[in-house]
Amino acid sequence: MSSLIPSKMELDPQQKRKLTFSGWYLIVALGVIWVMQTYLAQQTEPKPVSYSEFLGLLDGGSIVEVELRANEIVAELAEGRARDNPSGLVVTQRLPGIDESPLLQRLQESRVKFSGRIEEISWWKQLLLGWLLPIGVLFGFWFFLVRRMGRGSGPLSFGKSKVKVYDRGQENPTTFKDVAGVDEAKGELTEILDFLVKPEKYNALGARVPKGVLLVGPPGAGKTLMARALAGEANVPFFSLSGSDFVEMFVGVGASRVRDLFAQAKERAPCIIFIDEIDAIGKSRGGLAAMATHDEREQTLNQLLSEMDGFDPSSGVIIMAATNRPEVLDQALLRAGRFDRQIIVDRPDVRGRKSILEVHSRELKLGSDVDFPVIAQRTPGMSGADLANVANEAALSAVRRGSHAVQQQDFDNAVDRIQLGVKTVSRVMTPEEKRRVAFHESGHALVAMSVENADPVYKVTIIPSSVGALGATLQLPTEDRYLVTRNELRDRICVMLGGRAAEEVCCQDVSSGAHNDLERATETARQMVTRFGMSEKLGPRTFGTPAGMRFLESPIGLGTERNYSEEAARTIDEEVREIIEAEYKRASKIVGERREVLKQMVDRLLTEETLQREALEELVGTLPSRTSSCPT
Repeated sequence: MSSLIPSKMELDPQQKRKLTFSGWYLIVALGVIWVMQTYLAQQTEPKPVSYSEFLGLLDGGSIVEVELRANEIVAELAEGRARDNPSGLVVTQRLPGIDESPLLQRLQESRVKFSGRIEEISWWKQLLLGWLLPIGVLFGFWFFLVRRMGRGSGPLSFGKSKVKVYDRGQENPTTFKDVAGVDEAKGELTEILDFLVKPEKYNALGARVPKGVLLVGPPGAGKTLMARALAGEANVPFFSLSGSDFVEMFVGVGASRVRDLFAQAKERAPCIIFIDEIDAIGKSRGGLAAMATHDEREQTLNQLLSEMDGFDPSSGVIIMAATNRPEVLDQALLRAGRFDRQIIVDRPDVRGRKSILEVHSRELKLGSDVDFPVIAQRTPGMSGADLANVANEAALSAVRRGSHAVQQQDFDNAVDRIQLGVKTVSRVMTPEEKRRVAFHESGHALVAMSVENADPVYKVTIIPSSVGALGATLQLPTEDRYLVTRNELRDRICVMLGGRAAEEVCCQDVSSGAHNDLERATETARQMVTRFGMSEKLGPRTFGTPAGMRFLESPIGLGTERNYSEEAARTIDEEVREIIEAEYKRASKIVGERREVLKQMVDRLLTEETLQREALEELVGTLPSRTSSCPT
């Protein structure tokens, strides 16, 4: 018999919460009804008085109406005497054995309206209106709250998961056709897709598909899009939520939500669970993090680790997570048997950017002059989300122009808008400032077209932008570069200093407009000396250790820790100064030798404000033989 009685441990946590809530609600509801009954009784019950006091009120003219009942007399007081009596009524008991004729006579003499009533037994009315109706209203409200709690919403549903479910059979599901530029990552997910579609092939050989897949990449690279595409290809439910959705101000809520999430997933297997920004709950519990503990986050992480160990991978539940900070994740989360596979979703190369632009432009009405390879070359380092923004900004630009198709100039304007900001036509420069900016930008362009290893110049403009730049010289890389040589770095520094050199040679003075160029040139030269070992005096050595780790170009920490002497620091400063001075002299020499060409570029810029690559090549003409700054 004892086996038929469910024990306390057998109750589901959700059922426990409902039972606890029901008990407390019943107690509170009964208390509220008792208070309401007491208050209403005080407001509506007549005030009891003695018979003599009743007669005094009658003689004093304080009574306006009397109701004679079988055992009592109820009188209504005049307005002036009802101030201290909320009901405005008084009641007195009728004295037995006394003739009522004198009382009726006194009522008539006082001109008081009186009547009689035979009381009937109305206990059912009192029960219905006094108890059953309030209880019904309160229990109806209780039923509404329980239903809301059962659906996972409302103030009492803290333990329910806030997961968004994209079920199979939805209209226009995301597939791998919507994902471009990350072919390697898509290839890694092909095996997961094959398992979801044909699990029997793996089960027959006893193969175990990875329980968890961690997508690692910078923001906007397409991690969430790839997870949704995998679910769309496999036609399985997709559970999506963020790591921050687990954490609340109440301790234990996150762990409860993890349990509820996995319970829902097991019921709808095969499916995919996707946790975005998992570093919100999966940060390492050791090191400095152990000194500032967070009980709620640690309990949530512990429950997630337990759930990942507790389910069978053959059930068809695949856990996917995304983060751009894998270096801060707890090692217990990354071990084999949990997130077995890590897939890098990096920024696309030039071919990938071209494919992404084509995907995001499928719904656009394109003009015949749109050249996606050129646009891809103009957008190095942009992620998939950035390129989607480029396509959308190009469409908006076409609408602003009143065009019926998106042209190449719209894509150019979109790239300029994202990289340089909005053109500020309202910012008016003086003629002298405009001429100085023209010399500055022409100096950059001329030096870039005169050195050997600089990227080709695509456009020069002197139109101010919202980011604070008074002009810009845009260079177009011909290909993605993953390594850079010493000659290329020195040529970059020379191009950066070309604007200041043009100002000094042609305007006989320098301005503050080159401060950003000087910062970038100095930082590049310092990196050459301290990190790349490109100093002849110091040799192939590095100086300084990073104060934190770097991953995916996201610095963790500030600055560097110094591990070299004062003498080495002086040598570093001297080497940086020599590099900057040598490249500045080279830039000044190029500007001085081609001063007439520079003036022609300035005149065209002052007239047209923007020069494209064709116009620049026409002005510069045949270039002299280019020589590298690095000795052979």
